[in-house]
Amino acid sequence: MSGHSKWHNIQARKGKADAARGKIFTKLGRELLIAVKAGGPDPAGNSKLKDVIAKCKAANMPNDTINNAIKKAAGANDATNYEEMVYEGYGTNGVAVIVEASTDNKNRTAADVRHVFDKAGGNLGTSGCVSYLFNKKGVIVIDKEATNMSEDDLMMTALEAGAEDFTSEEEIYEITTNPSDFSAVREKLEEQGLEFLEAEVKMVPTTTVELDEKSAEKMQRLLDSLDDLDDVLNVYHNWAE
Repeated sequence: MSGHSKWHNIQARKGKADAARGKIFTKLGRELLIAVKAGGPDPAGNSKLKDVIAKCKAANMPNDTINNAIKKAAGANDATNYEEMVYEGYGTNGVAVIVEASTDNKNRTAADVRHVFDKAGGNLGTSGCVSYLFNKKGVIVIDKEATNMSEDDLMMTALEAGAEDFTSEEEIYEITTNPSDFSAVREKLEEQGLEFLEAEVKMVPTTTVELDEKSAEKMQRLLDSLDDLDDVLNVYHNWAE
């Protein structure tokens, strides 16, 4: 399955995440706000909020920060209406890109996203132009050094809870689920005291595109510029990093 290489060096990955933590937390705070507005502040009765909380914990967002964001969202008299938008397009050498955003101004966000694609030599396409190259999956990534469970025990626990696939890489285990089974599998693993490097429902590519060094640099600039947009929550692609 594609995507493993992003975890090739756990320590480098963590260092990069630490540097971007403030920006990540801001975006996660927006996701918490949207989830609370959609289904209330109690995760027991709001599965979307429960999943966003798991994503926050995987990003090392402190519990106090999570709880304060939920309380703030629940008590907010803010009339701002955030609308969730999805944009599709092409990066370097035809790499497929999906951008998930939340916005209170569709025209502004669409213009910002289009500008980033144009500046990076990509193209913003129409709805559906690349989404057929992805499947929506629940993905849970666990650092091997962070668990005392044997590979066999972890695999059996995940599969018995409803996981679709279990793979072992050099430094990580990756568990894949259908979106509808994600919460149940994640909660079962949490009961075992496991912590996650990643835990979210995301778009997983079915095919990948290899890039040479120069093209890879251009592609990385596109991804970084999209991440820098305040309204952009998630960016998915099929570049074989």
